[in-house]
Amino acid sequence: MKSQEKIAIFDIDGTIFRKNLHFELIDELAWMKVFPKEVRNSLVALYTNWLEHKGTYEDYRSAIVELYAKHIKGCSVKDVKKASKAIVSFHRDRTYVFAEELIEKFKKGNYHIIAVSGSPAEVVEEFNRSRLNFDKVFGSIYEADKNNIYTGRAIFEPPKDKGKIISKYIKENNLPLKNSYGIGDTESDASFLKLVENPIAFNPNRNLKSIAQKNNWSIVVEKKDVIYKID
Repeated sequence: MKSQEKIAIFDIDGTIFRKNLHFELIDELAWMKVFPKEVRNSLVALYTNWLEHKGTYEDYRSAIVELYAKHIKGCSVKDVKKASKAIVSFHRDRTYVFAEELIEKFKKGNYHIIAVSGSPAEVVEEFNRSRLNFDKVFGSIYEADKNNIYTGRAIFEPPKDKGKIISKYIKENNLPLKNSYGIGDTESDASFLKLVENPIAFNPNRNLKSIAQKNNWSIVVEKKDVIYKID
């Protein structure tokens, strides 16, 4: 690792990817009949509730996590990896222009780029291999037994403290925080945004917007093909 290397940290869902990798993975597993087909109805209901303002984005995200944890028990790692490849192949280019421009800038500028996501590690790692090519990505890890069958237990969940995960990684890899950047869209990202010199709340939900305003962080919104910086 080069001594002049700087660090940039991204959330993925709603920050780089226009949709939600966890949602798409559940949907694909239902289409593959790995999950019961009724799971799609539950998924659509959760999404509709969020669209119709029946709860916050964090409520929606937490409900997706619970739905996945409930049905992943007894499924094989092989099937989840197969589903991950399918959805990344189909959705890989559904990204935000602002994020793509930043990623290009950081890669040219010798940045060490990290992503930390609440979506399952299998789909996060596939998205990284196929699209991002970041130096490191973190996703939620679900326990599998010796036969590569999921037990249903989550053993690593980044949204519970993304800042702690990033702080540990920075220390272990001796990365400087000078000229560092962080980009996220919900309050679960605030714990790593507060670590960097240049935090950006991108298309923030209400909670992150409030945190950003209190801390004088940059707020950026992308609507259709226009990018706005809010002062």
